[in-house]
Amino acid sequence: MALRGCLRAGRGALRGAGPPGPPGRGCSAGGRPPAFGFLFDIDGVLVRGSQVVPAAREAFRRLAGAGGGLRVPVVFLTNAGNCLRAAKARELSQALGLQVSPEQVILSHSPLRLFSQFHQKCMLVAGQGPVEENAHNLGFKHVVTIEALRKAYPLLDMVDQSRRPKELVISRHIGGTSGLPPPTTGFPTIEGVILFGEPVRWETSLQLIIDVLLSNGSPGAELEEIPYPHLPVLACNMDLLWMAEAKMPRFGHGTFLLCLENIYKKVTGRELKYEALIGKPSTVTYRYAEYLINEQAKKQGWNSPIRRLYAIGDNPMSDVYGANLYNNYLKSAQRNQVQAGVKRSPQAASPQTEDRLAVESCKSILVCTGVYRHNAEVPSKPEERNTETVFHGHRDFGFDPSLVEASYIVQDVNEAVQLAFKKENWS
Repeated sequence: MALRGCLRAGRGALRGAGPPGPPGRGCSAGGRPPAFGFLFDIDGVLVRGSQVVPAAREAFRRLAGAGGGLRVPVVFLTNAGNCLRAAKARELSQALGLQVSPEQVILSHSPLRLFSQFHQKCMLVAGQGPVEENAHNLGFKHVVTIEALRKAYPLLDMVDQSRRPKELVISRHIGGTSGLPPPTTGFPTIEGVILFGEPVRWETSLQLIIDVLLSNGSPGAELEEIPYPHLPVLACNMDLLWMAEAKMPRFGHGTFLLCLENIYKKVTGRELKYEALIGKPSTVTYRYAEYLINEQAKKQGWNSPIRRLYAIGDNPMSDVYGANLYNNYLKSAQRNQVQAGVKRSPQAASPQTEDRLAVESCKSILVCTGVYRHNAEVPSKPEERNTETVFHGHRDFGFDPSLVEASYIVQDVNEAVQLAFKKENWS
């Protein structure tokens, strides 16, 4: 995955995107506009399954101004992707007791709108929820679902005997072959795969995705040789685990990807390659979040540039790792601009470089209401804090222990907001 090229492509798309709707004009502390913004994870931070975390409503009462609007720019950054942005915004509005705009929500797949080079290709989409509608909303013109592929090629999905073609079962019972369904004709050749999230029937999706990759997009054809490199694969959400109502974390899409990668390697002897891995902790996702934060501030008339981001999450290997990785990216970009002689002045900077110079840091705040140390006390000594000795991140993100060390650890999201306000001297 070429991150630098992806970011370059993304900047053009970002400049052409429409601004987000207003979250509601709020008042600023002491009359000054905010110079910081929040990136909130959702599961394990604001909600646990269908239950609202009690501290979440208190946090947003603190964030709301006298008129009910937010006093600082806020983006909800989640690795969930089995719904529409508008539906997630409605859920958050009800849970938090204030109006949340769809443009304040970034789902794991939201940055796919930047990958326009695939929008005209025929893409197989896997996951659950409105995957076809999500794909069309992101700009993809030609999509095929796992279910459509299964119906077109009924001989491919053979694990569940109750779903096998009845004529095939009867034919086998009487020892004949005449009951085979006729060959499929006119079905489009698949040109790439989008993995939106974990599916419901894993064995079906694993089998059919592998079939598509091995057949170069024509799973009804007889396999002659295995093509490599294989078709482009774009994956959203790398979370191995996520937190719902259960006491222990549940398998996430990262676990499904782990299965797919290992099956492909076992069958072919080669590594499954990704054209893109997006969602947290991908830097592309945080760049997109920064753009929405800045657009939100402009829409509210907060003319002071946003300098600092506070990313609040419960998962060290997605929320903390991603925020720290993006913080390193920001520092590296600043060093490169200084070396290139870019000055922080309106006369010297184009609109693009001015945006790039604005955000200086992205601090990670880890809460204890989700995947990390749920229902545990916050350690008072730094040496007692968890260092994430088991690597739960994705294969393609090399493990750097320093990136799972949060800037701050607090008990819940309300304490996280209070901490950021204190750091910003914000009443």
